Amino acid sequence: MSKTEEKLMEIIWKQQRVFMKDIIDKYPHPKPATTTIATLLKRIQEKGFVAYNTLGNSREYYPLVNKENYFSSHVNGLIKNYFDNSPMQFASFFTTATNLTTSELEDLTMIVDKEIKQKQK
Repeated sequence: MSKTEEKLMEIIWKQQRVFMKDIIDKYPHPKPATTTIATLLKRIQEKGFVAYNTLGNSREYYPLVNKENYFSSHVNGLIKNYFDNSPMQFASFFTTATNLTTSELEDLTMIVDKEIKQKQK
């Protein structure tokens, strides 16, 4: 998805079920044109990310792909394409290039330790 499509999907993921007028209301000023949102909705629908139910003259949109699965596949593609399919290279880059604080690194260590314990069960 493009960045503009992802921004729209963020709204849909948060709301779960949403009408176009509600989507437009969630955008900051200046609000995009209704036709712009309609075009984006059509694109992400064609890509299989959303579907809709027709209620009278309105369409209620809902996600077909959950946010976690989308970003997981996005990160896996990033690792494959930019880090020679090596999660270790990605982790090394992430921890050194992002200027994490000591506290954030400690939190990350706790997350990794927890995941190790889960996998050892």
